Amino acid sequence: MKTIQLRRYSLVDGEYEAFIEWWRGSIPQVRADAGFTLEFAYGLPESNEFVWAVSVPGDEDAFLAVEAAYMASDARAAAFDGVPQRIAEYNIRFVGEDHSA
Repeated sequence: MKTIQLRRYSLVDGEYEAFIEWWRGSIPQVRADAGFTLEFAYGLPESNEFVWAVSVPGDEDAFLAVEAAYMASDARAAAFDGVPQRIAEYNIRFVGEDHSA
């Protein structure tokens, strides 16, 4: 069993390329080091959006424990140090079961 979190961002106008460059260079490794698995990541430049998902083995409580440690980590703080706010709107939710055929 694993818990997946879907993360959808609307980016600040004019910040798409800078966000993608920063995200690629920082977040996948920092998240992996914290215990997350990157499920996928897609940019939608035409709508200025970025959609990605991370998972953690176990239930939602396990995910929240890993996330709490990540949020308090020095590695996360370093990845965000000096980075301007490039996300205008966040939509973050846990994903239900896979119902694909």
